[in-house]
Amino acid sequence: MTARLSAAFAKGRPALVTFITCGDPNPATTPAILDALVAGGADVIELGMPFTDPMADGPAIQAANLRSFAAGTRTADIMPIAAGFRARHPEVPLVLMGYANPMIRRGPAWFATEAAAAGVDGVICVDIPPEEDDALGPALRAAGVSPIRLATPTTDTARLPAVLEGSSGFLYYVSVAGITGKQQAALGSIEEVLGRLKAATDLPVAVGFGVRTPEQASAIARHADGVVVGSALVDLVARYGDNAAEHVRAATAALAEAVHSARATA
Repeated sequence: MTARLSAAFAKGRPALVTFITCGDPNPATTPAILDALVAGGADVIELGMPFTDPMADGPAIQAANLRSFAAGTRTADIMPIAAGFRARHPEVPLVLMGYANPMIRRGPAWFATEAAAAGVDGVICVDIPPEEDDALGPALRAAGVSPIRLATPTTDTARLPAVLEGSSGFLYYVSVAGITGKQQAALGSIEEVLGRLKAATDLPVAVGFGVRTPEQASAIARHADGVVVGSALVDLVARYGDNAAEHVRAATAALAEAVHSARATA
C-alpha cells in the first residue's frame, strides 16, 4: 500500500495533499468531490472521518463534520466510498484522517483490515500519541497500511524519535500550535523546523494547517516535500453543497500549479 505514497513524493517536485470530509455535504456527493481533487491535480488525498469532537479542527472542518452527520454518514459508509475511489483511481494515494474512537471501537484489527481491503494507503489518527502506538499502529502495519504521524512546533529533538518510530508514508508537520484553518506560521519558522525534521528522517515532510491560497502553498513548497490544504477546500463544499465538485476542481488546479512549479519559479 505504501508504494503509492512513495511514488507521490518521488516525482521530482513537491506534492499537493488535499483534504475533504467524508459525507460532506452527503455521502452520495463525496465520490464526485474526490474525483474533482484528482482531476485538479492533487497528488495525495486525505479523506476525513467525521467525528463528534474533532478537537484539532477549526470551525470549517467542525462544521463539515456536523453536515456529514446530519446527512446520515456513518463509519460504515466510509470504506465503500474509499473502495470506489480506489477502483476509479488505482494510482492515487488515499489516506484516512480522523480520531481514535471510530477507528478502534470495533478493534484495531478490524479497522486495519477494512482499510486495507478498501485500498487505503495510510491513516492519520490525530489523538493517538506515539507513546500509545500499540492501540492501532501494529494492526495498520500488519495490514500494509502506513501509520502517518504528526509533528508540531512543540515536538522537540528529544521527542522526535518517538514520533518517527513506526511511522511511514510521510511525516505531517502541523505548522501552527492550534486548530486547523485559523492561522499560518511564519515561513522562516517553517524553514527552520523543516531542516531539523529532514535531518532526522528520510520520510517526505508535508506541511499543513493554515495553508489556504496558491501563494501560501507555493512559498511553503519551495522548502517542503508536500503541502496540505484542507479548510479552504472544505469551505467550498460548504458554499456550493451538491454543486461543489467543479469549484473544488478549479481551486485544486490552482493550488497544484502553484505547488508543482514552486521550485522552478523560486
